[in-house]
Amino acid sequence: MLLDLQDVSKSYPTGEGVLQVLRGVSLALGAGESLALTGESGSGKSTLLHLAGGLDRPDSGAIRFEGKDIAGLGDRDLAAFRRVSVGLVFQQFNLIPSLDVRANLAFQARLGDRYDAAWTGRLTERLGLAGLLDRYPEQLSGGQQQRVAIGRALAGRPRLILADEPTGNLDEATGDAVLDLMLALMAETGAALLMVTHSTRLASRLGRRLHLAAGKLS
Repeated sequence: MLLDLQDVSKSYPTGEGVLQVLRGVSLALGAGESLALTGESGSGKSTLLHLAGGLDRPDSGAIRFEGKDIAGLGDRDLAAFRRVSVGLVFQQFNLIPSLDVRANLAFQARLGDRYDAAWTGRLTERLGLAGLLDRYPEQLSGGQQQRVAIGRALAGRPRLILADEPTGNLDEATGDAVLDLMLALMAETGAALLMVTHSTRLASRLGRRLHLAAGKLS
């Protein structure tokens, strides 16, 4: 099993007391599998994704990646895990505005010492970005920026892709094309995909679907 969450809980302090976001969540995801996570806004979907990617730590429970509990890693080892094993795709793209497309595509792979010029070149062609490499994020459309974000996430050949509403800012046709590309590249690399989405239509295209409500999965 690539990713295994067992009885994970997470809460946050607020001005009105403790907010319990996740309540004993368990899920498993194997290499090459895709899983859609749905639920209402504020149901904890992004929190679960952040925990799976080592961006936050649970209050209790285990988060295992290839059998190793990442929740118990120190900050340095956790950062190394994110650089090497995880590809993150966010709704807001999070491209670096001072870098052109070429540098944005290579950024995470270089951080993890996993940059492969030939593979990045193939991604560039598949993503339709070959003519945009010298442009900066502000010069790109939303769909183009999202394709750069996907390419950046995949350039280091991560084992796990975590996508938080990756098509939320795109029109339906562009969103479909982006998901088509993500699934094709995932199949090519053997990575697993955990995707948060509000769209039941898009969720139906993934291998499995789980719904999060009141901090629990169903």
